[in-house]
Amino acid sequence: MEVLKVAAKSRSTSVAGAIAGVVRESGRAEVQAIGAGAVNQAVKAVAIARGYLALDGIDVICIPAFTEVMIGDQERTAIKLTVEIR
Repeated sequence: MEVLKVAAKSRSTSVAGAIAGVVRESGRAEVQAIGAGAVNQAVKAVAIARGYLALDGIDVICIPAFTEVMIGDQERTAIKLTVEIR
């Protein structure tokens, strides 16, 4: 599954559209964010995507988790938001 990576400068509406598209296509999407600003944008995007999908009669849930990712030679902790159909 493709991981949607969100940065602090990402537009939440654009990310929401990507989440909704992936959920419509495969039934679930994985969103990854590192840092407070990025997590904020990711959570807003999930909320907006939920509204987009509700218009199509699709109800989704969000499952948050921590994950470790390698950036260069450093291991960082990221927030992983799994969005899937209820």
